[in-house]
Formats: sequence, C-alpha cells, structure tokens
Amino acid sequence: MSLKILQHPNSILRQKTKKIKKQDIKNEEIQKLIKNMIDTLKEAKGVGLAAPQIGESIKLILVRVYDNTYVHINAYDNMFQNSYYNLNNKILILINPKIANKSWKKEIGEEGCLSISGFFGSVKRSKKITVKALDKNGKKIKFKAENLFARIIQHEIDHLDGILFIDKIKNTKRKTKNAKQTI
Repeated sequence: MSLKILQHPNSILRQKTKKIKKQDIKNEEIQKLIKNMIDTLKEAKGVGLAAPQIGESIKLILVRVYDNTYVHINAYDNMFQNSYYNLNNKILILINPKIANKSWKKEIGEEGCLSISGFFGSVKRSKKITVKALDKNGKKIKFKAENLFARIIQHEIDHLDGILFIDKIKNTKRKTKNAKQTI
C-alpha cells in the first residue's frame, strides 16, 4: 500500500529520528512499514525515501540502486560470508544507518526531494562513503558507496537528522520536463 509523502514545511521532516531496536525489526509493524515504503517509493518513481517523509520518526531509509552497482557488503557476524551483490534495480533497506567514513573528495551534484516538489539544486557531498546499518532482518552490514549511490544515501541519512537538501543548496531552479529523478 502506497503511503502519503509529507511535504515541506511539515514539522516531522525537521525532527531527529529514533533508532529502531534490533528486536523490533522483525515485528509485523516494521516489516509492513518497509513493504509500504517500497510501494510508495516505486509509485513516486523516486530513488530514495526516508521514514520521516511518510510520517514515521524512525531511522529507516530505502535506496533504489541502478546501473549494475556492485556493493561489497560485510556481514559483521561472519566475515567469511563477505560477497559482492549486484543490486541493479533493487531497493536497499537500511535500518539505523550511519556514515562511518567519508572521503575528503567532494562533488557538487543536482538534487531534488519527494518532500519538496518542484525544486532542484546543487549540493556538495562526499564522493565516497562507508555505511554501517542493519538490513531488514536485523543483520549488521557495512558497505562502500560512491558517486550517485553515495549522494542518495547521504541525502536520505540527512532526513534522519531533520536536515533537508535545501539546507545545503548552492543554487535553486525550477523543475523542468526533463529534470532528473527526485531523490
């Protein structure tokens, strides 16, 4: 079931979110929320969605992955099961995500947001990041992301801290028919 995406200036978008307890991840309520967020992201044709955008003040983000992105995911509890996953056209679910490391090298790229319809702007972000999170089963994961994939994750993690891309924007312009996908 698709959910309503909150629009700026809704106050929930400015709140810091709460961690999800590991024992709560497999609860029916959280699993249903994840499924509904996937439906919402697909219907909105976005590339990322954070729980605050649908009115839930918890640390949960979804990121759609394109371009045959291969991600090296480390499972902390069993380092021998490290492997590369082809995440092309998949939705990555990250619970309690945090950026463990950022590259010094930055790049400026255009961003938009499902919660700020009609606006895009240039935002400076780290080109490469290392992310730690829990997956939808509560398993610890760690992976590296770069370029657009890293940008989307940084954008969505900002939502978890009540930060919107307009807080970091360098240059705003109106949406055009051929505008890039909204993060």
